[in-house]
Amino acid sequence: MTVRRVVPNVRSEAVRESRDFYGLLGFEEVMNHGWIMTLASPSAPAAQISFMAADRTAPVTPDLSVEVDDVDAAYAVMRDGGAEIVFPPRDEEWGVRRFFVRDPGGRVVNVLGHR
Repeated sequence: MTVRRVVPNVRSEAVRESRDFYGLLGFEEVMNHGWIMTLASPSAPAAQISFMAADRTAPVTPDLSVEVDDVDAAYAVMRDGGAEIVFPPRDEEWGVRRFFVRDPGGRVVNVLGHR
């Protein structure tokens, strides 16, 4: 299993204002599903930050996202390691497979891969 990127997920009701603010630092909108928006640096596309008020299809809003090359392998490692699975693996309509796991500090991690 390989980690491809890590993206902080910021809970915010001010998504549009956040886009404008971080745009001043050079970030550009690369994804917007209406309930989650991701900004990235054009010169370093893996440098990203997402904003959302709440996750539309899950029971909790994740604190960060970790993209991996094999979601099912990551799930097996976490489950077998005794980690708390907050949201089981699921294929989402926007083209990702994901699950949520709680880290030792209580943060919810969205582990995902693009299909």
